[in-house]
Amino acid sequence: MRVLIDTNIIIHREANRVVNADIGLLFNWLDKLRYVKCVHPLSIEEISTHQDPDVVNTMNIKIANYNLLKTVSTDDRLIEQIRETDSTRNDFIDTCIVKEVYNNRVDYLITEDRGIHGKARTLGCSEKIFKIDAFLEKCIAENPELKDYGVLAVKKEYFGNINLQDEFFDSFKEDYKEFADWFNRKADYISYICITDGSVKAFLYLKQEGQNEDYDNITPRFPRKKRLKIGTFKVTSTGYKLGERFLKIIFDNALQFDVDEIYVTIFDKRDEQLRLIYLLKDWGFVHWGEKNTENGTEQVFVRECIPCPNLMNPKLSFPSISRNTSKWIVPIYPEYHTELFPDSILNNESPNDFTENEPYRNAIKKVYISRSFNRHLSGGDLVLFYRTGGHYAGVVSTIGVVENVITNIRDENHFIELCRKRSVFDNAGLRAFWNYRRNNRPFIVNFLYLDSFPMPKVNLAKLRASNLIQDAPRGFEPLTNEQFNSILKLARANESYIID
Repeated sequence: MRVLIDTNIIIHREANRVVNADIGLLFNWLDKLRYVKCVHPLSIEEISTHQDPDVVNTMNIKIANYNLLKTVSTDDRLIEQIRETDSTRNDFIDTCIVKEVYNNRVDYLITEDRGIHGKARTLGCSEKIFKIDAFLEKCIAENPELKDYGVLAVKKEYFGNINLQDEFFDSFKEDYKEFADWFNRKADYISYICITDGSVKAFLYLKQEGQNEDYDNITPRFPRKKRLKIGTFKVTSTGYKLGERFLKIIFDNALQFDVDEIYVTIFDKRDEQLRLIYLLKDWGFVHWGEKNTENGTEQVFVRECIPCPNLMNPKLSFPSISRNTSKWIVPIYPEYHTELFPDSILNNESPNDFTENEPYRNAIKKVYISRSFNRHLSGGDLVLFYRTGGHYAGVVSTIGVVENVITNIRDENHFIELCRKRSVFDNAGLRAFWNYRRNNRPFIVNFLYLDSFPMPKVNLAKLRASNLIQDAPRGFEPLTNEQFNSILKLARANESYIID
């Protein structure tokens, strides 16, 4: 496999001082898998113009560790159309870099550049373009025997039980001179944390704030609202979708405490901070203004707790959904059910068997593969998931919202690439699913996991007795508004995220 590495990743990798530990993990995987690390000739040009001469000198020595592309592909009509929107030399170089993946000169491209990812979507090759965390997820999913982490579990923990000397917290100490004192004063407060092999991989602290909170140092000043503050938030790239897992925790807390708004103040001077900002923007956070402190100027991002549902891009309004859309019920076999929905675990399953140590378990965005006759789902459609098991053991467990449906799948390899990041199946399982019925190839439903219904869950027997459903669903089956609303009532669903 030939993997093209974007310029900024190479610069950070070869810098004299480690500024992004996540990149070290990325290169560790590239070496494990014996992938060929490629660099584009124009990346050499970009490096030569870097403002730090020490970086240039170091890179001139270390660039021999990469496979320099000897030739570059030609532009076709679609590439020429993209070039019409390129306004700077950097834009031109970005198009040249993504073009090599588009023309199959390399197998994958790893980049944190959002502009390149946007161009890849236009070119129809986005499944081959990865951010660092997504590429790590791919490596772990395809090579579970090589992963370094046995368990990656998110849990609640008191500040006082956490090792402040862990290097994970070094960046906070550099940015906030009072961080250690603040951390120790929070000894009896609850945080969310992921610790593996004695090292912290992710940390989150949330704070409820009332309408009388002092926001004098935020410009423009906040109006009076009940808010949830993301007080401290950091996630290292592990390939386990911890960022999404922690976002789900944030949204769940916002609903639980019935706040009007969620906000975060964050510096934008480190790559890890920029990636977190991009993640928040992807899920509907918008820039509000600035917060001025003795440590410097932080950026302020806010999000409505219950925004108006966005049917075209449900991520931007998650977890808000609308009833004014189509509703479906679909079966999922027990062997896949709790793998995909760990929060929907049943009483007869052990939580220890479903610790969040697989990427698809942590993710909000998930994949469902189907051969259903009904495949005309749309973004914003609501889906109830039925765990199969017969009259008494079959239960409605979970609700999700459709992002999009992919029916135009070129071949087996394209199918695997589209599913790999989010599916419970490994590559062999995906191949078997693709080839099971050659005259009825599967399609893909990308959806967002919304909520798991409380125990005890509504079983098929109760659905039948209530005259809602008589037969267990086979594939995607439509529900009327009356059926859907009645099932939610029986399931005792939290309907606070449903906007009529």
